[in-house]
Amino acid sequence: MTRTFASSPRPEHSPWGPLQTATQRLPGIWHVTTASHGGFLLSDERQAAVPGVLRRDDGAYEEDVDWTRVMIAFEREWRASRDPLLDLELPLAHDIARNWLPEAYGTFTGKAVPARDSHVLRRRAAYEAAIGDYVSTSAYGDWADWVPAGKVGLVFRKVAGVDAMGFADYTADQMYGLVDKDRYATRAEVETFESLGAVRVESMAPITKQVAALA
Repeated sequence: MTRTFASSPRPEHSPWGPLQTATQRLPGIWHVTTASHGGFLLSDERQAAVPGVLRRDDGAYEEDVDWTRVMIAFEREWRASRDPLLDLELPLAHDIARNWLPEAYGTFTGKAVPARDSHVLRRRAAYEAAIGDYVSTSAYGDWADWVPAGKVGLVFRKVAGVDAMGFADYTADQMYGLVDKDRYATRAEVETFESLGAVRVESMAPITKQVAALA
């Protein structure tokens, strides 16, 4: 038997700023927009019904990734609503959730997400493989006064660990290097000093360019 939910009053505010629009897509599920962002706001009843593995603490599901939790949690109800937007929204929700919420998605659906289907899993694996190494974190073109023509100047930081979303934690250590512009153009998302074939320089001082030009 399908559970029924009560309609809820229009939200008065959101975590993303003053509301510009608010539409109750399903009872207790409001889609809202603001000047800068938007997403779903859930009533207390609806929030309590979100499965734990998909539930956020605050009942606010932003429009970039977390909205997919609401779509997937109540997919049967969405389909029954025959909303014409769902032909686009539901496939997109599954694709985004596989990419950015792989563990939650896999646990809820019972379908493990392979790394090829998840940007988060691929990025996490790449940084885990680089723990203890120096990876590039920022780049300067040869417009910078320390970067010779045809080179890219890079700042490298030492990877200490990786969080659940695949973002690296770094130590305080850093180093500088120069890489051929063509090699940098073909870089992967995570590259180490060694994988890029970087040449170490001691600093970003302008003298670097002069020395490299003479080499």
